[in-house]
Amino acid sequence: MDRERTRPAGDRDEMRAVADPLGRAMLAHHRDEPGELVYRDGAATRDGNVEAFYFSSSESWDRPTIEALERLADREPILDVGCGAGNHLLWWADRDVRAVGVDASPNAVLTARERFEVRRTSRRSCVERRSTHRSSGLRGGGAASNGTAKPSPSPREDGEAAERGLEDVLVGDMFALPVPTDAFGAVHAVGTQLGLGGSLAGIRELLREFARVTADEATAVVDNYDPTRLDDCFGYRSDPREGIAHRCFHLEFEGEDADGERYREIGRTLHFLLCSPARLREATAETPWRVRDVLRADGDAHYRAVLGKPSLESE
Repeated sequence: MDRERTRPAGDRDEMRAVADPLGRAMLAHHRDEPGELVYRDGAATRDGNVEAFYFSSSESWDRPTIEALERLADREPILDVGCGAGNHLLWWADRDVRAVGVDASPNAVLTARERFEVRRTSRRSCVERRSTHRSSGLRGGGAASNGTAKPSPSPREDGEAAERGLEDVLVGDMFALPVPTDAFGAVHAVGTQLGLGGSLAGIRELLREFARVTADEATAVVDNYDPTRLDDCFGYRSDPREGIAHRCFHLEFEGEDADGERYREIGRTLHFLLCSPARLREATAETPWRVRDVLRADGDAHYRAVLGKPSLESE
């Protein structure tokens, strides 16, 4: 039975306001539970492709993605805004880079936390096995230059090293981030999160919030689609202004609860502003950020912009 359809109209409106279809889809995929996510724009639909978008192996990522992650790794700690299921957080954690994730979706945050716990448990098991080998003499410790045995790290020390780079994953609004001022050296906000500002003024407001939570000389990586290279995409809405367009759609998830009853969650309509790199430079006006670089494959409409925040002394 479809729960959304069986509720009175007033209840349906309330349910939609708190619905979390994307997060539900991530959690179901992680737990290997049945479910289907679709993007909907009127009668048009598109497969949500949860595995490819949110659980892909880093081996399948393109070079601009890796380059952006590597740039930010030198600016830790990193705030990953719209962290989703935690793919990028896990990439940094595997390289001992400190990062914190924030997402508006409670179920996405739960998914990321569960994935981190799987990783943590796996690495602790590896640490314990190494410790057992050391104590049994199966693997001899190294010798110091003076001929004495070099002490092996304790399981506690190894365990702490294994968990380094994994910080909290928080539920929060990116326009009012639940983190302290000046706490981070970098912000990562991809998945066209920036477009949810809805206008150049809205993007500017979001960039100011990113500036609040970062220290001087911080770096940010954001992404968007360049309308000057885009004829059409799902949910596309044209705009007469050069370098500006829009996307509008909502998400629907149909899943199955523990009792085998099917349910559907319908999210609110999402409005993304699409803007060219030139328009993004306009949006950085009256913020501390400046566009330092644009990363994209040849001819691709999708791009990542590297933003820099100069120190107060250089202004």
